[in-house]
Amino acid sequence: MKRVKSTSKTILEFSLIFIFLCVGCIQKEITTPLETNPDFEPAYLKLHRTGELKKRGEELWNMMKSCKLCPRTCGANRLKGEKGFCGATSQLVISSYHPHFGEERPLVGKGGSGAIFFTHCGLKCVFCINWEISQGGAGKQTSIEDLADMMLNLQKLGCHNINLVTPTHYSAHIILAVDIAAGKGLRPPLVYNTCGWERLEILKMLDGIVDIYLPDFKYSDANMAAKYSSGSTGYPEITKEALLEMHRQVGVAKPAKDGLIYKGLMIRHLVMPNNVSGTKEVIKWIAENLPKDTYLNIMSQYRPMYKAFEYPEISRRITRQEYEEAVRDAKELGLTNLDIQGD
Repeated sequence: MKRVKSTSKTILEFSLIFIFLCVGCIQKEITTPLETNPDFEPAYLKLHRTGELKKRGEELWNMMKSCKLCPRTCGANRLKGEKGFCGATSQLVISSYHPHFGEERPLVGKGGSGAIFFTHCGLKCVFCINWEISQGGAGKQTSIEDLADMMLNLQKLGCHNINLVTPTHYSAHIILAVDIAAGKGLRPPLVYNTCGWERLEILKMLDGIVDIYLPDFKYSDANMAAKYSSGSTGYPEITKEALLEMHRQVGVAKPAKDGLIYKGLMIRHLVMPNNVSGTKEVIKWIAENLPKDTYLNIMSQYRPMYKAFEYPEISRRITRQEYEEAVRDAKELGLTNLDIQGD
C-alpha cells in the first residue's frame, strides 16, 4: 500500500522550500550592486588618472612626521610609532565597515551608506556615543590595501557611497587607498564624515577628492567646546572656516532624480540639553554665511554617554521643547533645506 504523506509534513516541506527561496532572493539582492547614476562621476577619478591623487596622499603621509593633520597640530612623529593626541600612530586601525542604514535618507537609499568606522579621534568629546572606538581604541590593525578592498566590497554590496567616519587623522591612508581602489573600479561618491574641526590646509588638499562633506557643527561657544571636547577652545571659529571651504568645494547638497545626494555640503547639528551647543547661534551663523538652502540636519538623538554623567547639565536627554525651539529658529531664520527628526 502506498504511504501518503501527512498534511502537516507536506506543509512543513513547502515552508522550508519557500524560506530557502526567500533567503536566496535576499542574498542575491544584498550581493548584487544597485544601479548607479550614469550621469555621476566621482571627483577623485580625475585626480587618479593624472597621478595627483597618489601624490596628495603621499604629501599627507609625510605630515605625520610631525603630525599636523588636525587642528591639535600635536607634532607627534607618527611614522616612528609615536601616538598623536588622537591616540593613533601611522598604523591604520578600523573598527568596522558595513552598509549603514541609520544615516541621512539621501545617503542611505535602498543599498545603505557604505560606512567605514576609523578608530581614534582628535576631538575627544566627553559625551561621545562611540567612545569605545574614538577613545577606547577598539579596532583592528589594517593595511591600506585592505582598506581599498573594503571600499570595493561596499560598492559590490550595493552601497550608494563610501562613508568615511572620523577620517581626519587617517586622511593620508584614505587617499592612498582610494587611489588603489579607483584603479580597480571604485565609483561611488566619497563622504567625508567629520566632527567639523578641520584645518584649512588639509581641506584644500582634499579639494577635488571629496564629493560630499558631512560635518558636525557642535558648538557656537568656545568655552563649551573647551569644557566638553578636551580643551578645543578654537572649535567654533575653526569649524566656521572649514564649513566655508567645504561649501566652496562642493556647493549645496541637492538630491538627484533618484533621491540620492552625490555631491554637496550636509551639515549636522546635535541639539544638547540646557543649550550647551548654542543651537540658535549655530543656526544663525549658517543662515547668514551660507546659502539658505544649505542642508542642515537638526539632530534630536542626544543621550548621555561615556563621561556625560560627570556633568549634570548634559546628563539627560533633550526635551521636546528644546528640539522644537531649534526647528522654529531654523525656519524663522529662513533655512529651507532642513532634515527634521520625525518628519
